[in-house]
Amino acid sequence: TEVQVVPSERSLPGAVRIEPAEEDYRIGTQDLIEVQVLGIQDLRREARVNAKGMIGLPLIGAVRVAGLTTAEAEALIGGLYRKDHLQNPEVSVFVKEYTRQRVTIEGAVMKPGMYPLRGPTTLLQALAIAGGQGTLTDMTDVVLFRMEEGERRALKFDVTKIRSAEAPDPLLHADDLIVVNRTPSRVAVRDSF
Repeated sequence: TEVQVVPSERSLPGAVRIEPAEEDYRIGTQDLIEVQVLGIQDLRREARVNAKGMIGLPLIGAVRVAGLTTAEAEALIGGLYRKDHLQNPEVSVFVKEYTRQRVTIEGAVMKPGMYPLRGPTTLLQALAIAGGQGTLTDMTDVVLFRMEEGERRALKFDVTKIRSAEAPDPLLHADDLIVVNRTPSRVAVRDSF
């Protein structure tokens, strides 16, 4: 993961801005996987990884893919097809749903709760999944809590700047907690009525 430290007066101590970056995701149980073999449409399959970490594929049967990256799964499946069935198969593995990975969205959103990550998901996308901002929301003060190197870090984001492309839209990680705060002055005005 590429993490860039960006000093800012609005940052919490130790906060960092996350630049979107691809990671070597490890396939998990309940993920939906698509396997294709170049030029052989009959071998294309979508399969959900079962509780034992296995998927079923034509000709080769059950294959354990849980815990592997997509590149490792491609090499394994290609090797199994090559062993008894095909010469030099070109196998592609895609994770279509990352159901093992979840984020929690809490605070001033329309539908707070836990949501599965079904592929690379950014902060803006997650807020949209949670129904968008609620009433009295302070979108300049959205806090993302993340475990990094065994330590819980608070990362502060100004979503209004992300929406206007003045700041990057960070990719979320499994088990991130997003807290959308309310605007204290608006809450005070509302309560005075």
